[in-house]
Amino acid sequence: MSESQSSALHPSPSFSNTSTPIKSASSSSEAYILSIASLPTFYAASASAPSNAIDLFDKTTLLGVQTLPGHEAGTTSLRAVETIANIARPCLVSSGLDGSIKVWDQRTNSYSIKMTNLGQARGLLCCDVSQDGLTVAGGTQLQGEDAHIVYWDPRQPAAPLRTHSSTHSDDVTVLRFSPDSPNVLMPAGYIPLRGAKIWGHSDMETFSTWSDELDLLQSQDIRGPSLHNHAQYEWLTDYLITCHSSATSPDLKVFVGSNQGDFALLTNSDLSTPAAPWSLCNTWANGHAGIVRSLLWDEQNEVIVTGGEDGKINVWAYPSDSAMDVDSSPSASKKRDKRDMDWEDEHGRKTRETMNLRGLISL
Repeated sequence: MSESQSSALHPSPSFSNTSTPIKSASSSSEAYILSIASLPTFYAASASAPSNAIDLFDKTTLLGVQTLPGHEAGTTSLRAVETIANIARPCLVSSGLDGSIKVWDQRTNSYSIKMTNLGQARGLLCCDVSQDGLTVAGGTQLQGEDAHIVYWDPRQPAAPLRTHSSTHSDDVTVLRFSPDSPNVLMPAGYIPLRGAKIWGHSDMETFSTWSDELDLLQSQDIRGPSLHNHAQYEWLTDYLITCHSSATSPDLKVFVGSNQGDFALLTNSDLSTPAAPWSLCNTWANGHAGIVRSLLWDEQNEVIVTGGEDGKINVWAYPSDSAMDVDSSPSASKKRDKRDMDWEDEHGRKTRETMNLRGLISL
């Protein structure tokens, strides 16, 4: 791939910039916000050490309404699921460095289920739940020369169902059950499109896509596509935050950030072709003072929720002609005075996604 191909980034015809969040709040402790999940009426945000807590924010006001204790030795991932262990209501599920996966019940301010691996406890960095809610998987830290994938039946949480070893030679940092094949688990993200079906990125900011047969389709430094010296637009990526796709929005949306606290949406016209150009669709600015650690696209409410190393959680308008505060001449990558970030709403070790696809497992 030539340098011009790998660095091709063009402003979308509908490019827009959002200059301020709709709402802003802070975590209950001075800690990074590492993960964000969505419940019907709350956003949940997990904090880094030493807090490790999980804060719940009212979706309408973004006021903090409750704090769950999290994990004893670091809350590493947080997910919202529709059902688990035959509990027919949305629940929060988290993993921790204490080697446990917890299912939370905010009515009691505690966990209702705790899955552990007694006697062989390894710190867990990620987790996922099968669509039927009857299988939970967790990925461990590297110990010695091996990292494990551990499975539980959440109805019998005292001991795992099984453990896969000799699968990864480094930390297992992300797990996803396939939306198309419920018995398949992979350390990567899925794309509901033809051609490219799987995406992943490394701690070196390498972004890659594969076919459903695990043929590598493209691999490039996500920091490469950049836009300089344009009359109106400028963007330089420092890191990948996350990607988003769904059945209702199948095109993969790649969210990237700058070290100054801004973030942007990039899209690619053909993720199966290395030479396909990238488009800069939107930028969001003036919300965070530093790195954006987590991002959730709340499709139902048409907003984006972000959490940063500044301990803030922000709610942003998702691009639309009627909802956006558009700045027609953004310079999204410029540095800003930190004092400009210190405002509140009127209501008052980067996670790595492994590119080792040897973890494709049929349960």
